[in-house]
Amino acid sequence: MSKEQRLVGRRAYRPHWPVNSHKVFKRRRWPGTKRSMLKLSGRYNPKTLRREMVLTDKKPLFWSVGLLALLLLPLGVASDRFFTMFGIICIYAAINVMWTLIIGTAGLQSFATLATVGVGAYGAGYLSVTYGIPWPAMLVVGALLGGVMGWLISLPARRLDGLYYALLTLGLSEFMRNFVTQSDALGGKFNGALFGVARIVPSDLLTTQLGQSLLYITAFIALLIALAVFRWVNGGRTGILLRAAATSKEDESFASALGIDFNKERTRVFIIASAMLGFLGAFYATYIGGTSLQIFSLDLLLLLLAMIVIGGLGRAEGAVVGTVIVVGITQWFTEWGPWRIVLVGALALASVLFTRNGLFGLKEQIQEIRERRQALHRAAITGRYAEYLPQQAPDILDKSQIVGRVYEKSLRERLRSWINPDLIAEHEAKPMGQHSDHLERMLNYFRKAPIPDKYAVYCEVPFESYRVVALSGLPGVPPRVVDDKVYPTLEQAYHAVFLRRVNDLRAS
Repeated sequence: MSKEQRLVGRRAYRPHWPVNSHKVFKRRRWPGTKRSMLKLSGRYNPKTLRREMVLTDKKPLFWSVGLLALLLLPLGVASDRFFTMFGIICIYAAINVMWTLIIGTAGLQSFATLATVGVGAYGAGYLSVTYGIPWPAMLVVGALLGGVMGWLISLPARRLDGLYYALLTLGLSEFMRNFVTQSDALGGKFNGALFGVARIVPSDLLTTQLGQSLLYITAFIALLIALAVFRWVNGGRTGILLRAAATSKEDESFASALGIDFNKERTRVFIIASAMLGFLGAFYATYIGGTSLQIFSLDLLLLLLAMIVIGGLGRAEGAVVGTVIVVGITQWFTEWGPWRIVLVGALALASVLFTRNGLFGLKEQIQEIRERRQALHRAAITGRYAEYLPQQAPDILDKSQIVGRVYEKSLRERLRSWINPDLIAEHEAKPMGQHSDHLERMLNYFRKAPIPDKYAVYCEVPFESYRVVALSGLPGVPPRVVDDKVYPTLEQAYHAVFLRRVNDLRAS
């Protein structure tokens, strides 16, 4: 009874479906960007021999599943604790996504994120308390105030960069906190607390499960809007240009040579992100019915920074996942007291020390480590003329290379078995004369060797001195001298080349 055959290794599952090969497939792109919604490639199914479409990037599927779980989990549990925690996750994640857009795409080390959020929250909240504007107008006012704040903050970026600009923006939050504390109109009498703001969900409805569900859905929609803005900016022409030019100053000069104003594009991204941060500040005020000085605190800023570091800088998915982890630890394990903050700090430190770019940089990092170990393992058990390993075969498209390597190994083993003192003495006696069958076959094999590092005879003085050199195989690159020996005759030089080739054959 024959045993059932098993497949060796694994194949990554990629969704695929048949298509009509007689019709032109049109790729759909995200509105206003250069990126496709799904990365698809066409191929022929080897079993059915029919044309099919294969999804090469499964990230949109993960996004859909993750966002759907983020929406349905609090609605399914329907508890006050879950609604509060996941509402904070959505708001903080939206802020982190915009901060990622500033740091990652625009390349500006700005720490004025909460200052911009606070301007939108206090500005819109003040107009709501004083003049009674509704919550939709609050969102518009918050976006406008955030855009103006972003424009003002971006002005020093033309002269300052790096640490100096980061310190300047870091002081803005403290400046705004002091301004609110000393302003009676903004709640200075009540230690910066400003309440009585128009709520997005009426207060009498918040005591019911329906009201809490609607309030959480609005926070989730705010996160979706932030992700859409990130996709629009980061995936558009401006985002692609800034990410390509942020690697070095030479790339910025190249962009300027093409007629692209790098600073203008970076300022544009900063203003768009700041306007969105002001929008989120106004939304936060109408979400909780007010605001407080906590929005300007350095503790919250460092907590948001830990979320980005843990998840991965420059990635929207890293900002969201990092926010879920940190807020989950700080809000769920409240009985741990200050130790939960210590745990967040330890996770951020571990991300810096052991990962290249947070959790979402681990995949590429682990893959590189795995490939490096596989290369070292292959180098330890195989040589230049050894056969390919079984795990190497699937990666080789031209299978004739495998057959050629097997033939090369067997041929070199046969040639090594012919090496003996008589064969060497025969070549020394007549390097360019008539040879035996074994010696002639060996010389023909040596002559067909590839040009790089192939031994040759170099004539220094005709009929007087010769040297052994190794050819480079590159046009314009001279050969290198392999040793300092000088041979008086051409026959001795030929025999020296033969001995070197024989030694290499023995060592392989």
